[in-house]
Amino acid sequence: MDYKIAICDDSEADRLYLTDLVNRWAMDAGHTVQVSAFVSAESFLFRYEEKRDYDILLLDIEMGAMDGVTLARRIRQGNELVQIVFITGFPEYMAEGYEVSALHYLMKPVAEEKLFPVLDRAAGNIVKAERRLCVSYDRQRDYIPLGQIYYIEAQKQYVAVHTEDKIYRMKASLSDTEKLLDEYFMKCQRSFLVNLRHVKRIMQNHVVLKNDEEIPIGRGMAEKVGKEMIRLF
Repeated sequence: MDYKIAICDDSEADRLYLTDLVNRWAMDAGHTVQVSAFVSAESFLFRYEEKRDYDILLLDIEMGAMDGVTLARRIRQGNELVQIVFITGFPEYMAEGYEVSALHYLMKPVAEEKLFPVLDRAAGNIVKAERRLCVSYDRQRDYIPLGQIYYIEAQKQYVAVHTEDKIYRMKASLSDTEKLLDEYFMKCQRSFLVNLRHVKRIMQNHVVLKNDEEIPIGRGMAEKVGKEMIRLF
C-alpha cells in the first residue's frame, strides 16, 4: 500500500528521527510511503489547505503558537478519516485526544517497538475506511465510505443512512444492512446502528456523536458500548 504521512514537530532532531523510523516501518511492512515534515502547525495547515491527501499524521503537542491538539481539531472539522497519532513528552495531554479521535499517544523519545504497531493499526484502519456501502435511492446508486456514516436508522421497510451532510433513505432491513458493515458499527438499540468512530460521549440512555446528535441506546448498553470502543480504539 501507498501512504502519505506528515510529521509535524518543531524539533529538527525529532523530525529527522521520526522520518527515519517511518521509512524503516514502511520497508519492513512492504509499504511505500511519502513522508513530509513540517516545523509548525501553521506550516502544515498552509500545505494541507491546498491538498488534503494525507493518510497518517504524527503530531507533536507542544509547539509554537498553535499546539498539536488545536491543529487536530482544525483537521477533524472536515476530515474524519485521517489517522492522527500524538507524539508528546507530556502525559497530561492524553485525555484531550479522545475528542479528536486520536489513534494513539506515544511518549518521547519514541521507540521503534512502540511506533511500528501503531502505524500498523493506522494502516489497517485506512483499509477498513475504504470499504463502502452501496445505497440505492430514487433510481440512483451511491457508494458511501463506511467511515463517513454516522449512524443508520430503521424506518419501517426502509433504513436512513446518516452522514455528516446528507441522509440517504433506501428500502432495506436494518439486519440486512448490518451484514454489509464493519466491526465499528454496533446495534445500540433496536432501531439504530451507530458508527463507533463518531461517538464522542457515552451516557446512560444515549450516545453523543461528534456532530452533537444524540442516539438512543438500550438498557444496559452503555457499558457494552464503552467496552467495544476500548477494544477498537
